[in-house]
Amino acid sequence: MRSFLDVSPESRPVSAAMQENQPSELAGNPIISPFSDTESHVFQKRPKSRSALWISLGIVLCVVLAVGGFFLARYLNDPLRTLEPFPVGKYMESYKTLAGSKFRGNLRVENDLGWKEGAGRLMVFSLREDPHPIVVMIPLSLAQIYFTKGQTYEGELEVKEGGLIYANSIRKN
Repeated sequence: MRSFLDVSPESRPVSAAMQENQPSELAGNPIISPFSDTESHVFQKRPKSRSALWISLGIVLCVVLAVGGFFLARYLNDPLRTLEPFPVGKYMESYKTLAGSKFRGNLRVENDLGWKEGAGRLMVFSLREDPHPIVVMIPLSLAQIYFTKGQTYEGELEVKEGGLIYANSIRKN
């Protein structure tokens, strides 16, 4: 008894339909996939969209320029940036050499000496650069500022007649 496995491939009967689908080695035709006529979206390359990249880079550049411009304008509009720091040592030696000069002072509130109607408030400050206390007259135009011991301020200081230091402007740090 012969089984199907015992039959050699050459002796098996092959139908005519199967022979048509078999590749012919003699014909030289390449093997063509049955799926060659369909379109595949899996491996299809999308056209590169550089406009989205350029738009996002443009937005980032605009934000950086806006932030930089804000800080530059803030720095350039600071009226105290061109003033020299208050020279406490020179003031203690001879206040007359500094009379009429304006300086920048980084002030720390030490004490309140009192208020006089029509004149202003007399305050004791220490400077960040020098621990010696200085007495500063806060004019009526700056009377709305509430000073508390230990707070820091930045201001324009002017040495006037008699060696009294006036604060022309002051702002909290």
